[in-house]
Amino acid sequence: MAMIDTGTTRLAYDETGSGPAIVLVHAGVADRRMWDHQFAELSRHHRVVRYDWRGHGGSADHEGPVRHHEDLLALMDALEIPEATLIGASFGGAYAVDAALAAPERVSALALVCPGMSGHVWPEVFSRIGRQMALAAVPHERLALYQAGNADPDSRDVAAMADAQARFMVLGPGRSPEEIPTEAWDLSLLMLREMFARLWSSPAHHTEWPERPAADRLHEIGVPTLVVKGLSEIPQVQDVADLYAEGIRKARLLELPDTGHLPSVERPGELTAALTEFLKELPQRS
Repeated sequence: MAMIDTGTTRLAYDETGSGPAIVLVHAGVADRRMWDHQFAELSRHHRVVRYDWRGHGGSADHEGPVRHHEDLLALMDALEIPEATLIGASFGGAYAVDAALAAPERVSALALVCPGMSGHVWPEVFSRIGRQMALAAVPHERLALYQAGNADPDSRDVAAMADAQARFMVLGPGRSPEEIPTEAWDLSLLMLREMFARLWSSPAHHTEWPERPAADRLHEIGVPTLVVKGLSEIPQVQDVADLYAEGIRKARLLELPDTGHLPSVERPGELTAALTEFLKELPQRS
């Protein structure tokens, strides 16, 4: 792991390979380790960078609002990457899209894996189920204390929330841990435990979205885009992938059966093969 100063924060990152640049942006339920397979394999023909969001993994703490898409562009500046293919998962996909809209000359292509979207209004049923999941894992009084930040969370609460979130987001409705590879489940739990332990014990922070969110601007995206969705994950998240596939004129949709929210962990070889094929089809760049 290396650390780099972007001018506003310090971000933990890894870099390998040479050739056209790729930046991997992790999901909110994970950290840069979710890209282990893609990071190694894509570096055969590309310069590949993966990093932890501000306030996550090995990156610096932060208090208050964070503009993650600006951190992404600042990371590219600091690493002297003028242009890159951005591969983002979950809310990392949303940040990649916002970066592409903010600086279209910096982004040559997008791959959005089970993505979120700035400006998207989540259905009430999705928010309600999420709240119920959280409160079933950790009682309201303790959860409110933890969410305020700078707490000393009980390790049992951390483990309970990680397990609940993994079942809710990583697996999807009606699936059990036995249905995915053991190493995928173990890594998912590890990343989530470390995430909640860090999140609850650090200063409280939140994402600040662009004034002009992506939900109203998909028609402005003109670069080749691969959209990946797992057919076993929460239907409301699948719907966001469909919005991207329909709203971006150069988008192609890849549906992965029996796959939840983290295909890079659950089906690493299959996702890497799809990304490799997508990258081969892009116009050649120096």
